[in-house]
Amino acid sequence: MNKPFRFLLEHLIDYAGLFPPAELSMAEAVKNYAAYRQSEHAWMLGRFIVPATRLDEFEQAAAEFWPREEDAGWWKLSVLGGANLQTDLGHINRFSRRRTVGEAAAAVMIDTIEFKASTVEEIQSALRGMHPTLTCFIEIPIHEDPKELAELIKAIGAEGAFAKVRTGGVTAEAFPSAENLARFLAVCAEEDVGFKATAGLHHPLRSVNRLTYKPESPAALMHGFLNVFLAAGFAQNGMDAAKLTALLEETSPEAFRFESGAVFWRDEMLVVAHIRNTRNLFAIAFGSCSFPEPVEDLQRLHLL
Repeated sequence: MNKPFRFLLEHLIDYAGLFPPAELSMAEAVKNYAAYRQSEHAWMLGRFIVPATRLDEFEQAAAEFWPREEDAGWWKLSVLGGANLQTDLGHINRFSRRRTVGEAAAAVMIDTIEFKASTVEEIQSALRGMHPTLTCFIEIPIHEDPKELAELIKAIGAEGAFAKVRTGGVTAEAFPSAENLARFLAVCAEEDVGFKATAGLHHPLRSVNRLTYKPESPAALMHGFLNVFLAAGFAQNGMDAAKLTALLEETSPEAFRFESGAVFWRDEMLVVAHIRNTRNLFAIAFGSCSFPEPVEDLQRLHLL
């Protein structure tokens, strides 16, 4: 496997099996995550995503699976906050204390929290009371005026947090346009604010797919995670919004080429060092309710 491909996908997929369209039980999701961590593609797996209000339930379901010693590898959790962040922080603190004391000790940590905000004031208020050890990803609307979008992203960056963008859902309307998504990436790059994505990125390339796993499910045009995360790298490299939009709209596998020292989209190139920097500092991860689906699609494209 060449370095550009490895660096682009390493720990890219946060597992969100509890959420639509999979909507698994806690026991199923935890068992899956434990299995994925032992699979040959575990290097692509990121955090387990769990709502703060379900941490007790997670604890009960995961106790037989999580590692007891650090050398077995840490389970890292990203917790979803709701309307009352102070209550959610209480859930996090109690969980963390139980996991680090006496016989209950385990190699499990909560290092990330995700929540929504739609105004600069909401962002500032939420972060004012945040625990300093938590990395914060703040989901913001991207269908707003470009000036308002820039203000939200600037506010996130000023507080040392990260942005979060919703890239799909279980309805066609949940998918942002390529233009709006390109603008989000361009502003994040301009303001040097990292981000993660959530929902709708089950497939490597932009394509039409069913919105849920039900046989009667309607289909819609979905963004591809290779499109999005390569676009993030090119945005950091100064690519303009029009070209970013074209990259996000790319549907041809032949338009992408991974070589030993670089990745190409048509005539555009990103070198290994830039890809590594993008993933480490800028384009952090995406949440998916399925881990096998992205892996299987990459295999069908002969990239894995």
